[in-house]
Amino acid sequence: MREEKEMNENIIEGRNAVLEAFRAGRPIDKLFVLDGCGDGPVRTILREAKKHDVILQFVSKERLLQLSETGKHQGVVAFAAAYAYSEVEDMLALAKERGEDPFLILLDNIEDPHNLGAVIRTANLAGAHGVIIPKRRAAGLTATVAKTSAGALNYTPVAKVTNLKKTMDDLKAKGLWFVCADMGGEQMYRLNLTGPIGLVVGSEGEGVSRLVKENCDFTAGIPMKGEIGSLNASVAAGVLAYEIVRQRLFWKP
Repeated sequence: MREEKEMNENIIEGRNAVLEAFRAGRPIDKLFVLDGCGDGPVRTILREAKKHDVILQFVSKERLLQLSETGKHQGVVAFAAAYAYSEVEDMLALAKERGEDPFLILLDNIEDPHNLGAVIRTANLAGAHGVIIPKRRAAGLTATVAKTSAGALNYTPVAKVTNLKKTMDDLKAKGLWFVCADMGGEQMYRLNLTGPIGLVVGSEGEGVSRLVKENCDFTAGIPMKGEIGSLNASVAAGVLAYEIVRQRLFWKP
């Protein structure tokens, strides 16, 4: 429920409002439709959702009322993103424009909007060319994310992809390699983190999913000296991102 409550800042209710949002090109993260509701206007909305590859959930009347803020949902509730998403190609073009090797941050299982916003802020300050998130089991670009990013969303592209592993495969074909943040990985100071790189970070609890981790070229561990077991996801992303920055500045092959 955390993500949905955060996203209520960008909720759209009612058939006409949701349909107009789609037609206006407003980015929609999720669409909730009353189970069994399939009249003409709803079918039109469903076609738009399919066309834009929006996550769709059919829910009960009680669930829809929980999501609704006005009670006048007419069987449909949508959550819109506060910012438009970019394409992965936009990030590669940005790296080329700057004359730099691509540096991307990929997030897996990050559902806390504050963590996402903090990572986007770090990505901007570390000179990353973009952040990639999956469509499912991930926070979207809510107003909370925008606020936490402290304005970085105005400058740092964020792409939402259907399949993180496939996206990594496509980027590998373009010359990128991937390092995964993992407590059991090789100490980050011993790895060469230069060149075209994608940094993959998972949630504090679940970490990076197995298939995504197996698709990484290396795993990087952060030295831990305290009694607790792990860093917050956004902090871990920051530590590893700045090791990449350090090596780009000072690495001597």
